Amino acid sequence: MRLIKESCVETYDEAMNAESQGADRIELCSRLDLDGLTPSKELVKRLVSDLTIPLKVMVRPRKGDFCYSNEEINQMHNDILDFKSLGVFGVVFGALEDDKTVDINVVNELVSTSNGLDVTFHKAIDQTDDLLDAYKNLLLHTKINSVLTSGGAKSAVHGYKTLRKMLNIKSDKVRIIIAGSITHDNLLEVHNLIGGVEYHGRRIIDIS
Repeated sequence: MRLIKESCVETYDEAMNAESQGADRIELCSRLDLDGLTPSKELVKRLVSDLTIPLKVMVRPRKGDFCYSNEEINQMHNDILDFKSLGVFGVVFGALEDDKTVDINVVNELVSTSNGLDVTFHKAIDQTDDLLDAYKNLLLHTKINSVLTSGGAKSAVHGYKTLRKMLNIKSDKVRIIIAGSITHDNLLEVHNLIGGVEYHGRRIIDIS
């Protein structure tokens, strides 16, 4: 089975380099030092026009937790509509309640706005107290397409037991994208440990 490599980038050059070096998909963010925020519309427009592989875009209005105000949620809706109009393949977001459970209502509203786009619930899921329960809730109650996770640990290797359990919860609708300190050097080793299909990382492609 061929592995899908999703390259997480910040700049135009990084995205184009990742594609030329074999990335299957790009996730574009700004401020990766803050774990990724919403990138500029200008950069997204440019990359949609120049990439030939799918482009996913982070929708995260600020750093910090994933419990958003109404104003921030409105901003996320507007950003999704803008990115949709520019022709992106997908959007990446997450929202939690104060008790660290998935905010199903907000997720469903954002999915509805994303109508037709590929939707990834991002590593906010790793902040939940019961990751498997959170994942099952997303499967049962939302129409997301994928979940990005390191199994609740600081790396995929540390979270491998949970990741394996998630992969064992069969879904024909939702893909699991494995993340967490995965590089072009250790990808096969991580894959042999976990057995996923899709992998994500800042250095999953050698763009040095």
